[in-house]
Amino acid sequence: MPIKFGTDGWRAIIAEEFTFENVRLVAQAIADYILEASEGFPSVAIGFDTRFLSDRFAIEVARVLAANGIAVHLARADCPTPALSYAVRSLGAAGGVMITASHNPPRYNGIKLKTPHGSAAGPAQSRRVEEHLAANLQAGRRPLLVNYEEALAQGLIRRFDPAPAYLAHLRSLVDMETIARGGLRVVVDVMHGAGRGYMARLLEEAGCEAREIRGEMNPGFGGIHPEPIERYLGALIEEVANVGWDVGLATDGDADRIGAVDARGRFIDPHRIFALALRYLVEERGWRGAVVKTVSTTRMVDRLAERYGLPLYETPVGFHHIAEIMLSRDVLIGGEESGGITIKGHIPEGDGILMGLLLLEIMATYGQPLHAILAELMEEVGPFYYARRDLRLRAALPKAEMVKRLKTKVPARIGGVEVVGVEVIDGIKYLLADESWLLIRPSGTEPVLRVYAEARRPKDVERLLEFGETLATIA
Repeated sequence: MPIKFGTDGWRAIIAEEFTFENVRLVAQAIADYILEASEGFPSVAIGFDTRFLSDRFAIEVARVLAANGIAVHLARADCPTPALSYAVRSLGAAGGVMITASHNPPRYNGIKLKTPHGSAAGPAQSRRVEEHLAANLQAGRRPLLVNYEEALAQGLIRRFDPAPAYLAHLRSLVDMETIARGGLRVVVDVMHGAGRGYMARLLEEAGCEAREIRGEMNPGFGGIHPEPIERYLGALIEEVANVGWDVGLATDGDADRIGAVDARGRFIDPHRIFALALRYLVEERGWRGAVVKTVSTTRMVDRLAERYGLPLYETPVGFHHIAEIMLSRDVLIGGEESGGITIKGHIPEGDGILMGLLLLEIMATYGQPLHAILAELMEEVGPFYYARRDLRLRAALPKAEMVKRLKTKVPARIGGVEVVGVEVIDGIKYLLADESWLLIRPSGTEPVLRVYAEARRPKDVERLLEFGETLATIA
């Protein structure tokens, strides 16, 4: 099976497709791409998460890049993807490689490729790496390799800690003094991922009462997917509800996504975090700029952008689409429904740690519990309810073919509500007269079909999801 890059890099099952041999082959293709796209003597920053063998895979990538004459900055320990991405920019590197499968199940690992801006590589860059890989395989060209210990001794590979520069940058983006004055009691759930120690360190420095849970190294992630959604946050919900914390914050396996739990133990999804952050940045900080969201993100963002007279851009799923706009326009905030969100002044990359801290700043500024702040937001731009279902695929249609089939039979009404529009930015999205919507799209990272819906009432969301599953089965 040919190695293909998806929405954000290459991901595969460890010991099946994600092997040391294949990692070296991909690393050689990345080296070829870096050398082709760079002048002089380029450098690359490499990081890794807490998954099984991630540190060893990172060393193999470093060996290949160093053998190709590329200076390597290799993280000393597991680190968040946004920390690695920031290091790419702060070091002036030609790119970055992050060994992670992000929020995917524990049996997966992967490689995320970063541009000199710290953003995820786009389709053109990923395609070029794939072309180099195919050409090398056809020519029987083996990856170049150096001895790791010798490369260290010669300075071809240098170990570094991305935390100090990254944390200093976060302190410039978030008002830690305001957070400290808020007196908030915070529990941070890192879900056994690479965010461990980062947010808790900043909060402790600020004098906040904070506790980190699930911070132990556990490559199996305690038997769950390291994704900060309600079904996997039972430990956080129980801790907040039983111990009486003011808020719980959760980051995914590589800490580029955020989820939250309020003082009542209720899950707060990224849609609400995104909308709340947008409102705060405009009304309290006085910031302006464009708003960028993916096609699967709440209409609350649309309403706020319209209220403030801000340009709104909607993109396909995948943060590299958001990054493209951030690199060419003045963007205030950009994000997606999965919890990857960033703001002006930061790298064009989702950052769960940054958004967790910003949420604390919001709570401290308003001096109210999170549920009360969100209730005000819902009165202004809501209510909206959202849910997603993932359907496992055995044999999937190509996305274009699925969209073509669904587009030929657009229903006039869904649940008695008129369908007033159809979008095919990514998959197919049905827009209804009451501002609800239904989206069907194949995942770019897993063999699943995702069905998303947002509506004014929870029962309407369920109705839309059921209709979407029926349509997906037919397609």
